[in-house]
Amino acid sequence: MLGLPDSVHVCLFDLDGVLTDTASVHRAAWKNTFDPVLDKHGQQPFTDDDYAQYVDGKPRMDGTRDFLRSRNLDIPEGGKDDGPDDETVHGIAARKNDEVLAKIAKDGVKVYPGSRRYLEAAQQAGLRRVVVSSSANTEQVLRVTGLDAYLEGRVDGKTIEEQGLQGKPAPDSFLAGARLVDAAPDTCAVFEDATAGVQAGHRGKFGFVVGVNRIDAHHAADLAKQGATVVVDDLADLLEGDA
Repeated sequence: MLGLPDSVHVCLFDLDGVLTDTASVHRAAWKNTFDPVLDKHGQQPFTDDDYAQYVDGKPRMDGTRDFLRSRNLDIPEGGKDDGPDDETVHGIAARKNDEVLAKIAKDGVKVYPGSRRYLEAAQQAGLRRVVVSSSANTEQVLRVTGLDAYLEGRVDGKTIEEQGLQGKPAPDSFLAGARLVDAAPDTCAVFEDATAGVQAGHRGKFGFVVGVNRIDAHHAADLAKQGATVVVDDLADLLEGDA
């Protein structure tokens, strides 16, 4: 009834864009953060394609570095104590985090109804459930939305930093999620909306990779190309009778 093979006993869910509509919040925050930097250097504004290609699904520092590198901008690395006003990689990343927190505080967080239904169904079916996100704000979002009631464990941006894990598209964070419930990768399904996350699921040799397309047909094709076993527009599409 869940659209998964019988061999899958664990669900590893990305957060932003899969369970919650925070991907749009992150996209807007990245744009508000990068556009002043780009304008200062005489470059064109940050685009949706930039978001999808360079920052979506990645830890904040990785996304910051990768995007700046794509524009050939040589910004000093700085350090962890840099604030949002510092023109360093750490400062820009801090600015982006402040933008996200402000947007969440102002507008709240929307949960996709189909995702909540799927979580409930997975819980009732006895599948293990872990969230695996690059966001350092995962715990706050889960608490605000009440999704923490459906999940048994969490691997997030803080975990990635504390354990020295490589971010997506490396499979490290999903493998850490599987370890939380003592599961082998081939018994786990990965649920991802970002191409970097789908790549991580494919590279980790997980049993099933669900690509969640919230954008357009072009993105759906990219998810399939990067290794998604199946691509859906909403997790409810996987539920029996909803396909």
